[in-house]
Amino acid sequence: MGFHGVILGYAREGVVGEGTAAGKEVDEEGIVNVQVEAWKQGTLATVRLARKGDCVSVKFSGAGSQALRELSKPSNPGKFLEDAITEICELAKVKTVRLLFDAEQNALQAGIDAWTLDFQRRYNRDVPGQALVYGTYQAYMRSTPATLARHLAAAADEGFTCGIKLVRGAYLGSDPRHLFWSKKEDTDNAYNAIAEALMKQTYNSVLVPLHGNKRPLFPKVNLVLASHNLASVKKAMYIRQRQLELGQERIQMAYGQLMGMADHVSCELIQWSKLGQGLHQVDSGMRDIPHAYKYLVWGTVGECLKYLLRRAQENQDALARTQEGRLALRSELSRRVFST
Repeated sequence: MGFHGVILGYAREGVVGEGTAAGKEVDEEGIVNVQVEAWKQGTLATVRLARKGDCVSVKFSGAGSQALRELSKPSNPGKFLEDAITEICELAKVKTVRLLFDAEQNALQAGIDAWTLDFQRRYNRDVPGQALVYGTYQAYMRSTPATLARHLAAAADEGFTCGIKLVRGAYLGSDPRHLFWSKKEDTDNAYNAIAEALMKQTYNSVLVPLHGNKRPLFPKVNLVLASHNLASVKKAMYIRQRQLELGQERIQMAYGQLMGMADHVSCELIQWSKLGQGLHQVDSGMRDIPHAYKYLVWGTVGECLKYLLRRAQENQDALARTQEGRLALRSELSRRVFST
């Protein structure tokens, strides 16, 4: 129906505090390897399902107790786990499928960030300006602008493309409250400001360069703007359109929404892509074409339910978006009735 592609996700994940705790040693190496192997095979199967240009979400905690332990320290992945991640990356490289390394609970996030940077250094150099591995950055975390600034500085200094998936966040119910912005408006402002900085490839008052560098280099970036917020999507669309009209460089970028959620946002993206409505284009040759993706998750019933419950908590403002969707449907119905 006009989607540019899909983001596929294997629902298997682990949670600190459920089952084997992150800090608990596991004596049976065989058990650890079985957990990693099951996760690897599920993730490889997901990559095989994807087509060229699609994305696959990678959730490290799904690899079991070893991953939870090593991420929480944090430390490098053990050889068996590192080999599994490398095998996943190699298959994705062959299939030209992008890998989105997911953000998870804060207790694991420092380790995830370190692993993400490591694999970006390995795989985001092959094609200039093209990222295979993306990190996920949660705008509701106060620390996110500084974390992203460090990663951008590393990419600029070391010459690799920084792959970024920008989300608002999904762990309000499990992470310490003081880590988040105090108000939703603060999260919205952070999200929009970070997105704008990345699209314009320049720092701003929210995304401040590392160590206050006055003339920092900005690396090549690829962005997946994962948002159910129509206002954020429209802001991004407007910036992209203005860049096109002014002949400015535009980054490689995609938009993503979960299957079954914020469908009116996805449909607007597709409509803008096909018809160029609602923007300031002069003609069809001056229209930014948004790449809209839907996020599909698969796994056992239990795995999928855990995942969907977390997404439902993340999307507690869905009632407001339901009103938006109702208004959009009413507007489209009126257009179809009165245009005939």
